[in-house]
Amino acid sequence: MNSIDLATEACRLALLMAAQVTVPVLLMGLCVGVLVSIFQAITQIQDQTLSVIPKLLAMGAAIFVLAPWILSEMTAYTRQAFEALLEVVT
Repeated sequence: MNSIDLATEACRLALLMAAQVTVPVLLMGLCVGVLVSIFQAITQIQDQTLSVIPKLLAMGAAIFVLAPWILSEMTAYTRQAFEALLEVVT
């Protein structure tokens, strides 16, 4: 494998890891946003803070709950990246 292929593969894996650990949190924000929008449409309350604060709280809670999983995934990825780097160097 040449250096361009290695760099491309490293970037691809980094983007996949970033997507893997952020998608659950973003989905939580999306679900809460839809629920709040439905609530606002039903009650005709159009306050901007009503749509932002619940999403922030839900996403913060999701990060808090998923932190051990995110940390283990990122640790495994970092370990794999360093092992691949050692194979390239040696």
